[in-house]
Amino acid sequence: MTEMQMPSMADFEALLNETMSEDSQFEGQVVRGTVTAIESDLAVIDVGLKAEGRVPLREFAAPGKAAEISVGDQVEVFVERVENANGEAVLSRDKARREESWNHLETAYEKETHVEGVIFGRVKGGFTVDLSGAVAFLPGSQVDIRPVRDVTPLMNIPQPFQILKMDRRRGNIVVSRRAVLEETRAEQRAELLDRLKEGDVVDGVVKNVTEYGAFVDLGGIDGLLHVTDMAWKRVNHPSDVVTIGESVKVQIIRVNMDSQRISLGMKQLEADPWEAIDAKYPLGAKFTGTVTNITDYGAFVELEAGVEGLVHVSEMSWVKKNVHPGKIVSTSQEVEVMVLEVDPEKRRISLGLKQCLENPWEAFAEKFPADSEVEGEIKNITEFGLFVGLEFDVDGMVHMSDIDWEGTGEDAIAKFNKGDHVKAKVLDVDVEKERISLGMKQLSGDPFADVASRKKGDVVTCTVTEVNDGGIEVSIADGYTAFIRRSDLARDRGDQRPDRFAVGDKVDALVTNVDRGQRRVNLSIKALEVAEEKAAVAEYGSTDSGASLGDILGAALKKAKEDKTDA
Repeated sequence: MTEMQMPSMADFEALLNETMSEDSQFEGQVVRGTVTAIESDLAVIDVGLKAEGRVPLREFAAPGKAAEISVGDQVEVFVERVENANGEAVLSRDKARREESWNHLETAYEKETHVEGVIFGRVKGGFTVDLSGAVAFLPGSQVDIRPVRDVTPLMNIPQPFQILKMDRRRGNIVVSRRAVLEETRAEQRAELLDRLKEGDVVDGVVKNVTEYGAFVDLGGIDGLLHVTDMAWKRVNHPSDVVTIGESVKVQIIRVNMDSQRISLGMKQLEADPWEAIDAKYPLGAKFTGTVTNITDYGAFVELEAGVEGLVHVSEMSWVKKNVHPGKIVSTSQEVEVMVLEVDPEKRRISLGLKQCLENPWEAFAEKFPADSEVEGEIKNITEFGLFVGLEFDVDGMVHMSDIDWEGTGEDAIAKFNKGDHVKAKVLDVDVEKERISLGMKQLSGDPFADVASRKKGDVVTCTVTEVNDGGIEVSIADGYTAFIRRSDLARDRGDQRPDRFAVGDKVDALVTNVDRGQRRVNLSIKALEVAEEKAAVAEYGSTDSGASLGDILGAALKKAKEDKTDA
C-alpha cells in the first residue's frame, strides 16, 4: 500500500487562493440569503459564503414601521466584504434595497412613470422621501398644488411621486408630488368639463376666499364664485357670505373650454329683485332706505335686499353745496328718499334726499316776498358783491351796485367785513335758480330822485359845502352834491373867483344838464346870470331904446326883490 502523499504548502496556497477568489467575486453584488437567527436587534444571514453576516433589523423596516422579518425568510443583501476582522461577512440590506431601487427608478425616469415613496423627514428647503431604499429630495414647492401649511398628515404614507431629475453617480434624486396631483386634476378637470354645462346647479366646497371672490371645489375642478355673483345685494367682502370649508350650491354661469375656467354664481338661484323694478318704485314716490356706501360723488341707499339707488351729491341738500356726502349722511343711517329716475336695463335708480325735505327757497319766498326787509350776517365778500346769510339757512346776494346810492361799487364793498350784520331789502327770489337778490341802498330814499326830477333850465338854490381853486361844491338835496366849475361861477371873468364864496353860503344856479344814467347834474351861476339878463332886457327894454344896462338890471333886481318880499 502506497503511503498517502501529504499536500505541499504550494498546494494549500493554491487551494486557498482559489477559494478566496470564488468568494471575492460576491463583493459589491446583491445576493440572496437566508435568515438563520435573530439576535437582539440583528439578523444573522447566510449567503453561502464561508462566514455568515449580521444586519441591523432597522434596515428591514419601512420608514415609521417596525421590521417584519423572521428565521427562514429569504432576503436580498449587498455584500460589502466577504470577511472582516471578526471573520464575518459584511452585509447591508439598505444598500441592496438602494441598488434594486435605483435600477427600478432609472427605468421609471426614462418612461416618465410614477414611483411610490414615503415622506419621512424634513430638510432645508423641503423633505426627504424613501423610494424603496433610495432617498430622494422633495422641494417644498412640489408638495402640493397650493401651499401646504402642515405636511404632517402626508408623512409616512406611501404615495405616488414623479421623478424630476436623478444622477446615480452623485446619488441625487429630485421628485414631485405636485406633478402627480396636477396630472390627476387635469384628468378630472377634463372629465368634469365634459359633463358640466352652463345653467347646471351643482354642489361644491369653498376652498379659498380672496378679495374678489371664492374658489369652489366641484369635485376635482375649481370654479370662481365672483363677489358680484354671490348675492343681489352689495357684498363688502366675500367672507361676509361664505367661509372656507362651507358646502354651497352654485350655478354654472360660464365654462371656458380653452382656459378650463368655470364661473359660478349663487345669486342666480334666487329671484332677481330688479324684475318689474319700475312698477315697484314709481317716479316721485318716497321710500325709506339704509345708506350702504358713501363715495365722493354721492351715497348708495339700499331700498330692499339687492336693490340700491344712488343719491348724487347734488340731490342731497338744498343749501349745502360742494360738501362731501359723508358730512350729510353716514353709513347704516336710515333716510327717506324720493325716486327721481329708474333704468331697468342698466339696473340703476336715481334718488333724491333733499326732495323729501322742505325747500328753503320756497319757504323763504313765502315768508319774505319782494320789498320785505331782512337782516343777516355777511358770509362772504366777492369782487362783485356781498353774500348774506338769511333765515332757512339760505344766502342772498347784494350786488355792488345795490349797496350805496353814491360812490363806486368797489368803494361800497370796501366799507364791509365778513361777519358784519347788515339789513337789506328783498329785490327778487328765483326759487328755480335758487337765487335771492338783495339791496341795501333801497332801504333809504334815493337822494338823486329829487334832483332827477329837475330839468334843464330850472333854477335851484344850493348851499356851498366846499371851496377850492377849481370851483365850489354845493348841496342840492339831502345827501346829494354837485360841483360848479370856476368858469361857471360868474358872467364876468373878474368875478369867477371861488374865494368870493364861503361854506354855508346860499347861491342860485341854473341846471344846464341832467344825466340820470350817470346820476349827475351840471349847474352854472354864469348861465343863470346870462338868462336873467336876457329876461330883464326882454321885459324892461333894450339898450337900443336909450336905457342903460345898469338901468335895466336895476329895475329887474328891484322887481325880483319885491317879488321875494311879497312872497
